[in-house]
Amino acid sequence: MTDLNPSPLTPADLDPAEFQPADLAALGEGHIAYVRPIRSDEVRRFFPQAPELTPGLDLFALLSASGAPIMLADSRDVVLANAAAHDLQPVSLH
Repeated sequence: MTDLNPSPLTPADLDPAEFQPADLAALGEGHIAYVRPIRSDEVRRFFPQAPELTPGLDLFALLSASGAPIMLADSRDVVLANAAAHDLQPVSLH
């Protein structure tokens, strides 16, 4: 796994008034991935290039820290294995 920056944070680093939307989107990028249950009806919202799927299927999406789609699978275990293979720490998103 890639080492995180060991530099200590200062109060200025944590000032919410200084955070921009891009700063928040980049937090955890390359280190964290979100596992999100998703219905096949929602797939095109996250994966616009996906083919038409049978409605009502329960699937799992792996999304980067910024929300960019990484992969889609019908098994949570497959998504978790893909995250581990890419040195990403998976967290659940509900």
